[in-house]
Amino acid sequence: MFGFFAGVSFWRILDRIVCLLFAAVLVWGAKNKFGRKNEFNEDFLSYDVMKSVRGFAAMGVILHHISQEQAFQMSEVLTPFFNAGVYFVAVFFFCSGYGLIKSFETKKDYLKGFIGKRVVKSIVLPFYVDVLIYGLICFICKWPFEKMQWVTNFTGITMMNRYAWFPIILALLYIAFYLCFRFIKKRPVSFVIIFLFMAALGILSCFYAHRVWWVGEPGWWMTEEGWMSAKWWMFENVFWFHGEWWVNAAPAFLTGLIFATYENKIVPFFKKRYALKFFILLLVTAGLYMLSSYGQARFGYWSECYEGVTGPEIGDKIVTFFMQIPLLFVFPFTLFMFLMKFYVSNPVSRFFGKYSLHTYLMNLAAITILRFLSYNTEESPFYLGGEYNNLLAYAVGVIILSVLLGVGEQKITDAVQNLIYVRKERPVYSTAPRFMDDEELKKEIKEAQIKELSAIEDNRDN
Repeated sequence: MFGFFAGVSFWRILDRIVCLLFAAVLVWGAKNKFGRKNEFNEDFLSYDVMKSVRGFAAMGVILHHISQEQAFQMSEVLTPFFNAGVYFVAVFFFCSGYGLIKSFETKKDYLKGFIGKRVVKSIVLPFYVDVLIYGLICFICKWPFEKMQWVTNFTGITMMNRYAWFPIILALLYIAFYLCFRFIKKRPVSFVIIFLFMAALGILSCFYAHRVWWVGEPGWWMTEEGWMSAKWWMFENVFWFHGEWWVNAAPAFLTGLIFATYENKIVPFFKKRYALKFFILLLVTAGLYMLSSYGQARFGYWSECYEGVTGPEIGDKIVTFFMQIPLLFVFPFTLFMFLMKFYVSNPVSRFFGKYSLHTYLMNLAAITILRFLSYNTEESPFYLGGEYNNLLAYAVGVIILSVLLGVGEQKITDAVQNLIYVRKERPVYSTAPRFMDDEELKKEIKEAQIKELSAIEDNRDN
């Protein structure tokens, strides 16, 4: 028995416990219909479920960002979250695409004023509020920005907050949605155009790579001399599309659009012989996962960092991107087919769902402010008596501070929006009118759920 624990540190056990606690969020308050033939969660696409799923994804993104810190990578802590960020972000994209279609189908003249309400008010304005708040934090903490860097950061040309790429991509996808659904009547054609648009953005991110590779000597980033002499704007995550993560989860947005369009056909289809069809879907997803993994191992997004490489190796990145697209297109579909039988909604998931965008945006500020806690050498004045003690304090502190800053930022964003835009009262929909038979009642409840879900676009957090 003791041999099983030989060489296993307390932190290794605690690390596993943290992962299990995260997984436990999926159990608390779950509605489980597995093992019950022909029984399904009819509300698995409701606003409440969507908010909880988004909350789970927001928690995952925070842990993903923490796991990418050098101290955690060197200590191999929170490793299950290191490459999981793309899947959590895919959930956000799917919910956004799904909500757009439902709003388009249920709200009269939905596209009227769409750019102003859905893009400027709901995405662009929060983005610049975050820029201002993040800039204030940078100024107070005296982070070393050059004068021109302050200007380009505040205008949005470069990234004040390098985690704030998601609103930019979402705004571009919203504009593509508007143009397609405004001027093209056939939805399949619109879906093809949106896919081509996302593919073009992906190729653009592959071309830009992770830094300004075309300035300076070939492979300048691989030499100490080139690295030391490089300007601030030549490094990673400075300009738009510096990184495949800007676009590789975007196919889930298209999945949400398609799923919402054909929901009335997809859901009944899967209800018949659900176990068999879901098993086949799992096999397909697993196969696409292996394809994506092979592409990243064989080619890779970071191929310019391989030994002896002097160029960006754009071709390798593009191949990797197109080998990953199928997985990110199918993954959210598989997830929501699973929710037909099992989903969870609890106070924790709903809380993070409510503040998902803003905890996400303020996560980098929390990570940067508290990074001193990760200095776990005995010479550090912040040493807490052990390497893993520092990492634990750092992780817990980042989670708490991300929540506090995120809630505060959302309050400020709401106040700014209320100053600029006049809030309209939303009508109240009855979900249980009297003197209705069962079929009419089910239909009315379903319509009310769709209207409730469309409220995502009125009170969206991402």
